[in-house]
Amino acid sequence: MYRVWNFLTNYSLLLIFGALIALVWANLDVIAPVAGNPHYWADSYHHFVEFKIWDHAPIGHLHDGHRTLTLHYLVNDVLMAFFFAIAAKEVWEAVILKNGSLRGKRAATPLFATAGGMFGPIAVYLGLAAVMGSETYNAVANGWAIPTATDIAFSYLVGRLVFGAGHPAVRFLLLLAIADDAAGLIILAVFYPSGELAPIWLLLSLGAAVGVFVLANWLPRKLDRGNQDRPTSTWVRKTLSFWPYLLAACASWYGFMMSGLHPALGLLPIVPTIPHADRAFGIFSEAEQYLTDLLNMIEHALKHPVEIILFFFGLCNAGVEFSSMGTATWLVLAGLLIGKPIGILLFGWVAAVPLRLGIPQGMRIIDLVVIGFVAAIGFTVSLFVATVAFDAGPVQDAAKMGALFSFGAAIVSILAGKLFRVEKQNL
Repeated sequence: MYRVWNFLTNYSLLLIFGALIALVWANLDVIAPVAGNPHYWADSYHHFVEFKIWDHAPIGHLHDGHRTLTLHYLVNDVLMAFFFAIAAKEVWEAVILKNGSLRGKRAATPLFATAGGMFGPIAVYLGLAAVMGSETYNAVANGWAIPTATDIAFSYLVGRLVFGAGHPAVRFLLLLAIADDAAGLIILAVFYPSGELAPIWLLLSLGAAVGVFVLANWLPRKLDRGNQDRPTSTWVRKTLSFWPYLLAACASWYGFMMSGLHPALGLLPIVPTIPHADRAFGIFSEAEQYLTDLLNMIEHALKHPVEIILFFFGLCNAGVEFSSMGTATWLVLAGLLIGKPIGILLFGWVAAVPLRLGIPQGMRIIDLVVIGFVAAIGFTVSLFVATVAFDAGPVQDAAKMGALFSFGAAIVSILAGKLFRVEKQNL
């Protein structure tokens, strides 16, 4: 019943394609050097990414007292807001709806494991940085959140390859990845502001969310109370459709930008206000394509635009020269490949054994180690965090390389599955 391959092709393959183009482009100086200019291709890539679309724009990077809208800003700060809105939609449904995967006792152990999968990488990343000396620590410390991320689609696909589609560890992994995304959104909002904080502007986002919920959601339902034909709600849905929510989203995004919080998270307050289904069917459930609530209809409408957005995100962020590999690269990988498995195993064991919350039937404690390696595929969100954690330069490039190399966790996961004798369950 799961459509993981469709999800992967919809949201990830174009991202990989864009990332590969960027990697090749940024490293063409080694493959096809231009006489007299050893950095011709790398410079052309960076000029492309920082192309000025609109100088003295109402939105964009602050530069000499005015804002400049570049291609990089358009992709990372404006368009990626739609990607994070889709992620927030899945998290919201998992938490609030009947049968939501993050509700009830069954989610307790995965939530504990999620905490381990975040604290473990942070401890390894910062611990190793501290061992390397204060100079190194000060240079890389702000990237502590990079190895906390888990790429849902790729991790889920690798999990199915390692455990088989019917293994309870696969569902455990999915719960962990969704919770990890929720925590990642909070981390981005709290710890990585895009500028000087001006919290008063968040009132604009709050007002937009409350206003659109009351006027386009709560009020029509109240007016239709006792009338099964629901004429007001039907009129609002057919005539106004998603437009009130789009206007509210624009206002919320602007509020986030002006507040100093990262504007890519600007649509998050609007997601819970949109009329949604009564129950959750799961992030990869085939049934969701047949739902006609406005929230799912908006997600379906965004599918193809978000594919293109993710292609440009890969293209604008993955162009790192291989020569830039450095300390941050290995710290990110150590956090993911060492911290994730240890943290997930330790916290998962505490939840399952001393706290007696248990683990799914048919799953072993040692499977938590393998789940930890699978969850170490950070990629999309790790790459995004690397772009906001550091200013453009050698440290950011090295950290990005670590996020890209996290794909190697897939190979480690397969080897770990064989080492710990995972019995695949395909039914």
